[in-house]
Amino acid sequence: MTAFAGEGEGREDSGNLVALDEVRRARLDLPVTFNRQELNQILRLYGRMVAAGEWRDYAIDHLKDMAVFSVFRRSSEVPLFQIVKNPKLARKQGAYSVVAATGLILKRGHELERVLTVFDRKLKLVGT
Repeated sequence: MTAFAGEGEGREDSGNLVALDEVRRARLDLPVTFNRQELNQILRLYGRMVAAGEWRDYAIDHLKDMAVFSVFRRSSEVPLFQIVKNPKLARKQGAYSVVAATGLILKRGHELERVLTVFDRKLKLVGT
C-alpha cells in the first residue's frame, strides 16, 4: 500500500510516493522478510536443485536491513549462493540479487523471478 506525502490543495508539484510497509517497518524496527510469493518462487527453485542433486540444505536470515536465503551443498560449508532481498536498493539496482560464494553478484534486478533465471540451464544443441 502506498500513499502520497505532501499532497495539498492548489499545489502543482507532486508529492513523494511512500511505501507504507517500509515506513511501518522502519518505525517498528521490524526485520526484512520474504513474503509468501517470494518464498514460493525460491522454494520451487530449491526443490528443482535438490532433485538434481546440486543443493542439500538452506538457511533463511531475516535481518534488520535485508533478508537472505542461503543454499548449501553441505550444511557444514559456506553457502554456495545467497538470494538477497534488500529493500533499500529497490529504486536503484533492484531489491533482489543472487550472490555467489566468492561474493560476486551474479544477477540483480527489480523482479525476483527474473533474478532467479540465473540458475536456469541453457540447452545445448548436440550435432548428429
